[in-house]
Amino acid sequence: MFSWFKKKKEEAPQIQAVPLKPINYPAQVILLWAKAVEGDKVIQLWLRENGYESLFHATNAIYLIQESRDWLMENGYAHLMAMINAAEGLVQAQEWLLAHKMELLFHIGRAVDHEVESWDWLGKHATPDLFMLAKSIQFIKDKIEENHRDIHSFGKDL
Repeated sequence: MFSWFKKKKEEAPQIQAVPLKPINYPAQVILLWAKAVEGDKVIQLWLRENGYESLFHATNAIYLIQESRDWLMENGYAHLMAMINAAEGLVQAQEWLLAHKMELLFHIGRAVDHEVESWDWLGKHATPDLFMLAKSIQFIKDKIEENHRDIHSFGKDL
């Protein structure tokens, strides 16, 4: 009679660890990425079509697009997604970056989240292109946050 309660337990899907891919980009590409983050759609498409799909998706992930966040995780760029999550104040992502010795990404994320110590660290240890990238991400993240607090912009991420 109540046979639907006796359904077989489904096995949980196995999650496969995806190896991290290198993220060593030339300074010119980092500067292009900063412009894409600031909203330049032509550059964003150029990144996707010229071998920098990871930066295309990272840009979209910064703008809270879940499909791109998933793409980063599924395609070996969990470290970029962790940096974005760290920039959004997710302590677990910050700890993960430090545990995996990704100090630069940790400090970019923390600097975007307005941590003065990380801005100081970037000033001493990062190249100017990475410093500019962090500023571009911070500007956009601040605008997104502002829109989330503004009743007239509710639901709009930019």
